[in-house]
Amino acid sequence: MPALHLMALVSLVSTVFARQWAAHPPQQQHRHWAQICSGNPTNKIRGCDRYGCGHFGAGRNNGKGKHVGVDVICADGATVYAPFSGQLSGPIRFFHNGNAIDDGVQIKGSGNWFCLTSLPLPSLPDYCVKLVCIHPIRYQGQIQRGQQLGRMLPMQKVFPGIISHIHVENCDRSDPTHLLTPVVPPFPHQDTRWATLCSGNPTNEIRGCDKYGCGYYGAPRRNGKGKHTGVDVICADGATVYAPFTGELSGPIKFFHNGNAIDDGVQIRGTGGLCVKLLCIHPIRYNGRIFKGQILGKMLPMQRVFPGITSHIHVENCDRSDPTRDLERGKGQ
Repeated sequence: MPALHLMALVSLVSTVFARQWAAHPPQQQHRHWAQICSGNPTNKIRGCDRYGCGHFGAGRNNGKGKHVGVDVICADGATVYAPFSGQLSGPIRFFHNGNAIDDGVQIKGSGNWFCLTSLPLPSLPDYCVKLVCIHPIRYQGQIQRGQQLGRMLPMQKVFPGIISHIHVENCDRSDPTHLLTPVVPPFPHQDTRWATLCSGNPTNEIRGCDKYGCGYYGAPRRNGKGKHTGVDVICADGATVYAPFTGELSGPIKFFHNGNAIDDGVQIRGTGGLCVKLLCIHPIRYNGRIFKGQILGKMLPMQRVFPGITSHIHVENCDRSDPTRDLERGKGQ
């Protein structure tokens, strides 16, 4: 190729690259890491179970220490991927006891793009992370963002009943949460509605009518003298319950005030005035921070109190407004 043509091509590529960089700066291009575990496309963080909580800063050693990483949910045996491109080193022995999950690897790299020109373009940050409780395909060499890294080890063998997870720890022990969570630009059509509340009911289907009444907002109560100030989301007894949005927990909330089998619940207060009470559930905890989609607790045995009813979570906005549009999550679209 003649030198003049090559220079023209480089100039054209430089212009396009610069324009794309200006329109989509690096903090938007790879502001978050790639999916780490198959089956968990949003890098959802472990909630709380009997062994503790998975968020950064959670209590450890009976409150004498703090969690210096984040636990990304991952089923035993699942495929694990590299969160960013970099250089592998390891193995990483977290437990130092040779148990079934005492393996891992470190990745050190950056999000920098290669440049065809000498344009003074801004660079992306350097990353260094330890991924623990996984068995990598290899411990050395280069790996690319999204490339298969290894597999999740059998955590249930060591901690029966725990929410199986990859321990993700920045080498400098800073909080990696914002890098793990996909950043969605605030487009007008962005789905800001709530997450699924109950396992087995992905669309937050609302209870219809049965011999005890109807579940929609404003349904008659007390023989027509009152109205339903909440919405009943169908949920089987014993099912897992999730947080509809990110916020602060408070409780317990006693709806019946009689100590029956379903007289329990919790309140979540989020940003922008969001505040909701979820009743007839038993939360894992009544206080602290919880994230959208994290395990909140379990559905209580409603059939013991109201045999034959459509078991459900009573969802009530703190200001008693109608939560239906937030729950439906685009149903029918």
